Amino acid sequence: MNLLVVGDVVGRAGRGALRDILPRLAAERRVDFVVANCENAAGGFGITQEIVREILALGVDAITMGNHMWAKRDVLGIADTEPRLIRPANYPGGAPGVGSGVFAVVAHRSGPQDASVGVINLCGRTFMQPLDCPFRIGDEEVAALRRVTPIIVVDFHAEATSEKQAMGRHLDGRVSIVAGTHTHVQTADETILPGGTAYITDCGMTGATDAIIGMKAEPVLRRFLTAIPVKFEPARGKSRLYGILVDVEPVNGRAQTIERISVPLSSGE
Repeated sequence: MNLLVVGDVVGRAGRGALRDILPRLAAERRVDFVVANCENAAGGFGITQEIVREILALGVDAITMGNHMWAKRDVLGIADTEPRLIRPANYPGGAPGVGSGVFAVVAHRSGPQDASVGVINLCGRTFMQPLDCPFRIGDEEVAALRRVTPIIVVDFHAEATSEKQAMGRHLDGRVSIVAGTHTHVQTADETILPGGTAYITDCGMTGATDAIIGMKAEPVLRRFLTAIPVKFEPARGKSRLYGILVDVEPVNGRAQTIERISVPLSSGE
């Protein structure tokens, strides 16, 4: 079973790259299930109800989020009614929405049998908002999902490489994939851990590449040079889709291969 995890979709450019690249990529690489991090999809910060529907219509099976989950208050109108929109599970109790989900997959490409895929979203705490412990919450979520399926994808939205690597080792052998997101720069450390879990520190970013992590360069530079807060805006222009493609054994959920994905938007290059 081929699972595609798409790195942070940033702004209009990211949504355009997803729209133009994903259908072709999914067909060419025989993708059975798509997870996309979309916490920056609306103007670079957060997501809206309209954009949730837009992205799901493109063939994304589950949308994961991160520390900008509530940046657009409009999302509150869909968080409790759209199970394919998954916010970090380690938000405090009482937060709208769900931190995980199990989704049926019709095995029309990679295998003879249908299967289910579990998806969990977690946020790191190092250099980020102090949420509930992602390791302990992750344990609880994994235990619940493994009663239903051995195929589990974890999007760990975190800043620190060490925290991401620690999560990979912590969940090794219990989930199929631990995919880091948040830093927007794809790392070159993709690996299959000893227990059979596919791991990468960061999937990268889907959006404008002539930019600074998807944002227009000039305001970002001005902030670094002056230390004065400025408004960041998503960049436009040539774009890429970044992510990982993982081949998972459906019976036991163990990852067989992991491959970094980097596909340019032809019309923007």
